[in-house]
Amino acid sequence: MANKRSPKNNFNGMSYGEVQRTNSKNRSKLKKEDQKWLKDNGYKNIGWKNVINLYKKNEEFLDKSKFEDMSLEELFLEADRIGNKYLTSKEIQEFNQQLSQEVAEIGEIIDQQFPDTEIEIIDYSKKTNKKTQKKHNQKTYRTTKL
Repeated sequence: MANKRSPKNNFNGMSYGEVQRTNSKNRSKLKKEDQKWLKDNGYKNIGWKNVINLYKKNEEFLDKSKFEDMSLEELFLEADRIGNKYLTSKEIQEFNQQLSQEVAEIGEIIDQQFPDTEIEIIDYSKKTNKKTQKKHNQKTYRTTKL
């Protein structure tokens, strides 16, 4: 009688061993407190169901930590990128045009409230009073305010 093997199981196109290796790599990327949480809550890297559950939880922790490491500017850019997925190119163009118009109006209001009354002139003709060490091919300039 010949030994018949059952067809190999796959998860996301990976074999059991590949999922285990991925879990080990991803677990090492997690914070210590997340690793401890996985251990305390019984997530193991043995057995198909356990391996798949651990894989999903690792991905969840990695996705969460990806956003925690972002600066506020990066978070806004990511939110904008996600939001733009659901807009047509015409809607994006209209929004950008409206945004640039509003930014120009805000710039005008700022210029009215905080006018730049100082004029700065750079005098290239006179030598400075300071005795500084001059590097080769270095020029020094003096600025004066009117």
